[in-house]
Amino acid sequence: MLLNTVVVTEFMTNCFIIADKETRDALVIDPGGEGEKILREIEKNSLNVIGIVNTHGHVDHIGAIRDIKDATNAEIMIHSSELAILQSASKMGRLFGISVAEPPEPDRFLSHGDTVTCGKISLSVLETPGHSPGGISLVTADKKFCFAGDTLFAGSIGRTDLPGGDYHTLIHSIQTQLIPLGDEVKVLPGHGPATTIGSERRYNPFL
Repeated sequence: MLLNTVVVTEFMTNCFIIADKETRDALVIDPGGEGEKILREIEKNSLNVIGIVNTHGHVDHIGAIRDIKDATNAEIMIHSSELAILQSASKMGRLFGISVAEPPEPDRFLSHGDTVTCGKISLSVLETPGHSPGGISLVTADKKFCFAGDTLFAGSIGRTDLPGGDYHTLIHSIQTQLIPLGDEVKVLPGHGPATTIGSERRYNPFL
């Protein structure tokens, strides 16, 4: 599996590009903005983007959906409970003082237990609400990597003071969906450095 991280916008959002080494088919996870920057990385690696997967619909994670969609015609995927948040992206952007293009409608809604594939790469969908109503995490078939969105960070957790957020729901999601994945699983969060389930289980003050 090829894995590239592109950090975008003033929110320092981690946009992940994963691809099958042989087919060059790729997925873009959380294209938060700076579409041209993400597309340059895609072009540099000669990738064929077939899917855009959003862990949730907040403006700092969806700002470049339209750019990537227009350039690749990739399938847009998100949980159905995030649709209202996605559709209010432009309004929310103004509250944060930024301009966000109205994102296209999703092509596919993801639910717990679904699988997203790209060449030989397979990602399992875990519902991990709390930061947002339909937040998801994505786990590789070999159980080595978890793309956790804004559910779990190195030494912290996602904020729960935005509309649809709930602290107790978020902690429950982490304890029941992420911690059981095992200590060796590498967590790739929506912001900041990577960590492991084991490190967060032992040292994260919220857990």
